[in-house]
Amino acid sequence: MKQFKWQIILILAAVVAFFAYPLFVPVTLPGDGFSTLGSDTARAKVIRIIEEGQIDMDGRTQLYQVARVEILDGKYAGIPMEIDYGRREIRSDEYKMAVGDKVVVSISVSPDNQVNAYFVDFVRTTPILWLTIIFAAAIIWISKWKGVRALLSMAFSLYVIIVYIIPHILIGEDPLRVSIIGSAVLLGVTLYLTYGWTLKTHSSVLSMILVLLLTGTLSAVFVYFTRLNGSGDENAMYLMQVMTNRISMRGLLLGGYIIGALGVLDDLVTTQASAVFELHHANPNFGFRDLYNSAMRIGQDHVAATVNTLVLAYAGASLPMLLLFTLARGDLTYLINFAFIAEEVVRTLVGSLGLIAAVPLTTVIAIFFAQRAESLGKWEQVLGPEGGGDGHIH
Repeated sequence: MKQFKWQIILILAAVVAFFAYPLFVPVTLPGDGFSTLGSDTARAKVIRIIEEGQIDMDGRTQLYQVARVEILDGKYAGIPMEIDYGRREIRSDEYKMAVGDKVVVSISVSPDNQVNAYFVDFVRTTPILWLTIIFAAAIIWISKWKGVRALLSMAFSLYVIIVYIIPHILIGEDPLRVSIIGSAVLLGVTLYLTYGWTLKTHSSVLSMILVLLLTGTLSAVFVYFTRLNGSGDENAMYLMQVMTNRISMRGLLLGGYIIGALGVLDDLVTTQASAVFELHHANPNFGFRDLYNSAMRIGQDHVAATVNTLVLAYAGASLPMLLLFTLARGDLTYLINFAFIAEEVVRTLVGSLGLIAAVPLTTVIAIFFAQRAESLGKWEQVLGPEGGGDGHIH
């Protein structure tokens, strides 16, 4: 058993070293030097409310405040400055600045060397930190050591996106290729880290790779036929204007489709593989057809709920836009032709097609592994145990 554990450790180390090598190659980002959100900001503390009242803003009466703040970090730390909130922009009256509040301010220098500060937003670091701690504690409390591994997997996912995918796209590499490589490394390491080196995990990883390839192909086909080029996102258009390196907007769009499908696919293929192994463990006499039909009944319910979740997630994110269209009495059959709407429609439908294909594909692959789990012989030391006892059943 000790030798078996060392073999697993060596295999995992080799796999991680092979796939994760590109993540540690230093990348020199382009020095475009343009100013963007956060580049000229600092934290400040409100030390006094100087003025407060009502102001007419484009026919709408709203609250405004003028406050004295002390800059807490950066070049101007310790210097008191004056800011206003509500005189230049539409603001919400639900939250007001109060003495002791910490805010984010933007600092600029005029041509005559006069330093001015402007309100940007409230500092939310502390409540978000506490929410993160509660989230981590809840996962560990419910899932014990598997929860710890899940948190490490989540941290690694963010690492891959921030350290590999984003920098390599910024230096001009093909966003689609970078997203596929990053996604393969991400899903391989995170699934094995969370669920261990088992047959169940092998079937999940293999299924997800095939589904990602299918989703990428479908995305490329329908992005071509719908003539989408990534211009529907204003952030992408701004990026194209300020970058000196040429970035493929269509590739960026396709890469976003693939990365966006990862999270839901992770849950779906792992759940379906677990269902197959649990059913096989409960009744080893099941043949391929019986096991497939039983697992598919579970998968059908799951994919129906997951597709609905995907649609609701996109609808929720686009709720303000939907409200504007409804208010303007817009014709949806006409509005769907706009790029920024068509991109989300294609994203939802292609992602849903990938989810639908994942169920039968994962079921077949998981059955192949499950029915051969007891006849592996010496191969069990290489491929690992069955891994169906600690499944991921919903």
